[in-house]
This record gives sequence, structure tokens and C-alpha cells, in this order.
Amino acid sequence: MMRLKNILLPTDLSQRSKRSLRYALSLATEYSATVTVVHVANELNSWELYCDEFSFMIPGERAWPVDRVVAEARLELSNFLEPYSDTIKRLPGISKRIGLGPIANEIVSAAEDLQADLIVMSPRRLRGLKRIITPSITDQVMRISPCPVLSVIDPLPSHPWRGKLITRLRTWPRPRFASV
Repeated sequence: MMRLKNILLPTDLSQRSKRSLRYALSLATEYSATVTVVHVANELNSWELYCDEFSFMIPGERAWPVDRVVAEARLELSNFLEPYSDTIKRLPGISKRIGLGPIANEIVSAAEDLQADLIVMSPRRLRGLKRIITPSITDQVMRISPCPVLSVIDPLPSHPWRGKLITRLRTWPRPRFASV
């Protein structure tokens, strides 16, 4: 069985990421592993968008300094981890890392730098044509990752109509007369 020492947890600070955070923290507690939480700051956060002007389209015109973007991302990440502080205190080690750039590449480079044994992610559910045209970040990371990727998603709700159509088709043709 594989021994987990370093777990990498990429997060986009969403509700889905909270599920993968719980999985990563429980795995880290079980294996006494260190967790590194990676948040790749959104590149759009480095632009101030004004409704009166469209100067944000010109590179370097109204860009935030990179250190401000990283500081904002670090603050948001700390606020994201705060509800889990009791569990985090029981871990042997946890660290935070902020990246800026292409998301999948930043996650993979963090996994290579930290020599991660496992990456725990929570993908979005893409359906239909959107899944075929644009691969998700999780798909991209799985293809180029140096270590295994655990994909944690919420279970789909059960549908009360499942199976009822087939039972109706099996009773075809319908009886025309009521039985007495």
C-alpha cells in the first residue's frame, strides 16, 4: 500500500472545494501526512474593471500590482480554511501556496516542487458539448500530473422517475377493456 506523506489540495474557494478539503484533511489525519493547499489566483482579479472605461483591455493600463493580487488571494484562502482550524491543528503540517498563471500548469508544478504523493481535487460537472470542447482543470491535471489524482465529487441526487418508463414500455399494448 502506498504511504502518503505529502497531499496537494488545489482549491478555487468554492463549495465543491470544501468537499475535497474534508477528504484531504481526513486522509492527512489518517496517514499523518502534510497538506499543501494551493490556490491559483484568477488573472482577471489583476484588472480593475470600470464600467465607464474599457482601458482594462490595454495591457498595463490599469493592472493591479502582482503583490496585491497575491495578498488578496492569500487572505481569501485563509478565510476559506478558517472553519477547519480545529482539524488543521491536529495535522503534522499544513502550508499554503498561491500561484498566478495557467491553473493546471501551476497545480502540476506545485506537485512536482513538493513531490506530492496525491492530489485531491473536486471537479465541476460539465455536461454535453461543453465537456467535449473544453476539458476541465481536473482533466488537464490528470493528464500531466506526476502523481495520482483523487477526484471528489458530490453524489448525484436520485431521480424518482428512473425505471418507470421501461416498466410502462413493457406493458405495451395496453389492455382496452377493464377487467371485472
